[in-house]
Amino acid sequence: MPESPSLPVEHVRRARRAVAALFLTNGALLANVLPRYPEIKQQLALENSTYGLAIAAFPTGAILAGLAAAPAIRWLGSARAATIGTVLTALALLAVSAAPSAPLLALALGLAGACDAITDVAQNAHGLRVQRTYRRSILNSFHAVWSMGAVLGGSMAAAAIALQVPLGLHLMISALLFAVVSLVALRSCLPGADEEARDTSAASPADATDVAPGNPGRTRHAPAVPARTLLVLAALVVLAIGGTLVEDSGNSWAALFLGRDLGASAAVAAYGYIALVGAQFVGRLIGDRMVDRFGQRAVARAGGVLIAVGMGAALAVATVPAVIVGFAAAGLGCATLVPAAMGQADELPGLRHGTGLTVVSWLMRLGFLASPPVVGLVADAASLRVGLLVVPLAGLAVVVSASALHGRRV
Repeated sequence: MPESPSLPVEHVRRARRAVAALFLTNGALLANVLPRYPEIKQQLALENSTYGLAIAAFPTGAILAGLAAAPAIRWLGSARAATIGTVLTALALLAVSAAPSAPLLALALGLAGACDAITDVAQNAHGLRVQRTYRRSILNSFHAVWSMGAVLGGSMAAAAIALQVPLGLHLMISALLFAVVSLVALRSCLPGADEEARDTSAASPADATDVAPGNPGRTRHAPAVPARTLLVLAALVVLAIGGTLVEDSGNSWAALFLGRDLGASAAVAAYGYIALVGAQFVGRLIGDRMVDRFGQRAVARAGGVLIAVGMGAALAVATVPAVIVGFAAAGLGCATLVPAAMGQADELPGLRHGTGLTVVSWLMRLGFLASPPVVGLVADAASLRVGLLVVPLAGLAVVVSASALHGRRV
C-alpha cells in the first residue's frame, strides 16, 4: 500500500496510473511508425543507403539532445517535461508522413528522437518520484507498460495497413490520441517541485560558486563530485549498456541468425525476437516483487548469469530450438537492468537532480547506436555466431557491474 507523509493514498495511486499512461504513450508513438517505414521508403523512392541514413536520424537526434533532459527536468519539472516531450514527439512523427524528401524525413525523425530522449528521462524521473512515495519497487512495472504500448502501437499500424488507411491520417490519429492521453495524465501526476537530491547534504557540482559561511561577500567553489560517485555512475552505465546490447541482439540479429545461418523458415526465425521481448515483458511484470524480496544487486546478478549461461549455451549448441530458448533466457535476464541502472543513478549523491539519470540514458543510447555495426563487423570478419558472443559477454559485464546496485532494503 503506498505511503506518503503529505499526499493522500488515492492521489499517489492516481499518480502511478498517470506515469503508466506516459510510458504507454512513449512506447506506442514510434511503434505506430515503424511498420510503415517500407511504405515511406517506397513513396520517396529512396535507395537503401539513403533510407538507412534517414532512419539513423532518430537515434542521432536522441543522442544530440539527450543531455538536455536534466536541465529540462529542473526547469519544467519531470511531469511537465515528459508531457511536453510526448506532445512534441507526436507532432514530429506526424511530420514524417508529410516529408517530401529524404532530408526532411531525416529532420522530422531527428526532432522526434530528440524529444523522445527528453521524454524518456523525464518519465523515468517522475516514475522514481512515485516509487519513493510507495517505498517499494514499481519502476519495472512502468517499463512493462512501455512494452505494452509498443505492442499497441504496432498493432494499430498493422490494422491501418490492412485497412489501407492513408499514412497521414493514421499518424494524425496516433498523434492526437496519445498527446491527449499524456495531457490528461499530467493532471494526476505528483504536484510540487521534484526532489533536488536524495542526499541533501551533498553540494551540487553544477553550482559554480557558493556563499562562504560567516562571510556573505565571499564565494567558494562547490566541491567536486566524489570519486566514488563517478565510479558508481560508470558501473551503472556499463550495466545499462549490457541490457541494451542484449535487447539489440534480438532486434537486429535474431531473425537473421536463425534464418540465414541455421536454416529456419521466416516464420520460425521471427520467434527469436518474439522470445526475447516476450520473456523481457514477463521479467518486468515480476521484476518489482523480485527486487523487493532479494534486492536490485541480486536480481541483476542473476540476470547477468542467465544471459551469459543461456545465450552462451545456445551459441555452443547452435540449433534453432536452442537459440530461441537462449534469446528467451537473455530477454528474461535483461528485463530489470535498465530500470535498475536508472533508479540507482537518480539517487547518487553529489549530482544535481536528473543528472545521473540523464548521463546513464544518454550513454545507453550510444550503446544502442554502436552495437549493430560492431556485431556486423565481427560477423563479416568471422561469422554472426561469433558476433553474437557479445550477448554472453554482456551478461558477464552485468554480473561485475551489478555490485554498484543496492542490496536488499528492509
